[in-house]
Amino acid sequence: MPILSNLHDGVPGRQARLLAATGASRTAFAQSMEHLITIGLLERNPGHGHPLRPEFRLTQLGVEAAAIANKVQSVSGDEDQDLLRRSWTLPILTSLNTQSHFNDIKRNLLTITDRALSHSLKSMEERNWVERNVDDAARPPRSIYCAINTGGMISKITGSEISFVRH
Repeated sequence: MPILSNLHDGVPGRQARLLAATGASRTAFAQSMEHLITIGLLERNPGHGHPLRPEFRLTQLGVEAAAIANKVQSVSGDEDQDLLRRSWTLPILTSLNTQSHFNDIKRNLLTITDRALSHSLKSMEERNWVERNVDDAARPPRSIYCAINTGGMISKITGSEISFVRH
């Protein structure tokens, strides 16, 4: 997400500039760049000048994703970046655009395990991004999850504008 957001903000697509702007380690940065290329959000540009200075540029789909990433980055503080970088945070928040039961969220995210979903929801609940209420009228009682505060803002952004977040 920081790579896409920085490209949206106009940071040149050269590796050194993006690496400095994101503050990522070289290994994590390289893996992220390869992943963004693989899923079609970035493409390599052979570069220009002598010697050639390769750069990366956004694809058409990448331009849309970068705009969304920039909005998400703008509503979250620096202290929230670790939570945003976790694998399931955005897909879960995308599923929480309405109040949902645990199994409803799991049904929307086919490859998530119960443990990963439970752990992610608990992490977001601790940060006050997700609220958990118990439906005592149901038998057996069931938990209902709702995105709130920063999580609610991100849920609105991703739920209304993004369809490729789901794994």
